[in-house]
Amino acid sequence: MLFILMGVFTATSDVFLTYDNLVGNVMMNSMILLFVALAGTFPILQQSIDLSVASIVSLSGVVTALLINNYQFGLLALPVGVLAGTGVGVLNGVVFAKGKIPSFLVTLGSLSVFSGSALLMTGGYSVPFNAQGIRQIAIGRTIPQVPNLVVWGLVVYVLVSLLAWKTTFGRYTYALGENERVADFSGVKVDRYKIGAFVVSGTLCGLAGVLLAARISSATPGMGSGLLLQSIAAIVMGGTALTGGVGGPHRTILGVLVIGVLTNGMNLLSVQSFVQEIILGFVVIFAVAMSMDRDKIDIVK
Repeated sequence: MLFILMGVFTATSDVFLTYDNLVGNVMMNSMILLFVALAGTFPILQQSIDLSVASIVSLSGVVTALLINNYQFGLLALPVGVLAGTGVGVLNGVVFAKGKIPSFLVTLGSLSVFSGSALLMTGGYSVPFNAQGIRQIAIGRTIPQVPNLVVWGLVVYVLVSLLAWKTTFGRYTYALGENERVADFSGVKVDRYKIGAFVVSGTLCGLAGVLLAARISSATPGMGSGLLLQSIAAIVMGGTALTGGVGGPHRTILGVLVIGVLTNGMNLLSVQSFVQEIILGFVVIFAVAMSMDRDKIDIVK
């Protein structure tokens, strides 16, 4: 799907296949989605789901902006914003694992709690701040011709992929997705790794919120809107099964790039934004249908 889209847009636009467009637009504009999609991959690998990812992005961004604008935290606001994401991730995980409540119900509820909290803190208004040094963390170019946000995204992608491949946490995450009962009988501390997946998810969403706020020098209660559905689509298109145990964060980047290339190509062709939404929906359904392994799914509901 990715190569088909690139072929179509290369043939229809002189600008698409240029370095400035691929790195400065496609990659740059895909990085926040990459963070959120990587975050959502871990719960899905365990046959769970985190529906609160977008609201965590908004909440972390708002916390960061308020600390910079109202309390002059400066650079210290960035790790605090990430920790805010980690904290709500812990909350999600503990309620889910210890409360024995389905993850989609827990995170559907917390989605509302986090969104309402962001609205309450801001009164529904945007929180701008003037801190050029913080903005450079996202849009500066420490490596010539490569935006810092792209570097952040690729570094986190590698680290998260290693976390899934090379660590005990990663192996047990896959094991829980394949058969939680067998993992439990084998002595795996199931609750610990269930909570861990949501902690990772919250932390990455917190990082996404902080970097998005740094990029635009502002934060709003709705700054993460639209990321939930796109991240789930990217995860599934990348090859991580909603049934768990298959795929992983190393493949999620493929789904993110499909969405990034499609959006960029339609912008270059001046496709109306409302039409873009319709086309994106059809392409997501088509891409998911192409990428699903139906032999591993007995019943589709």
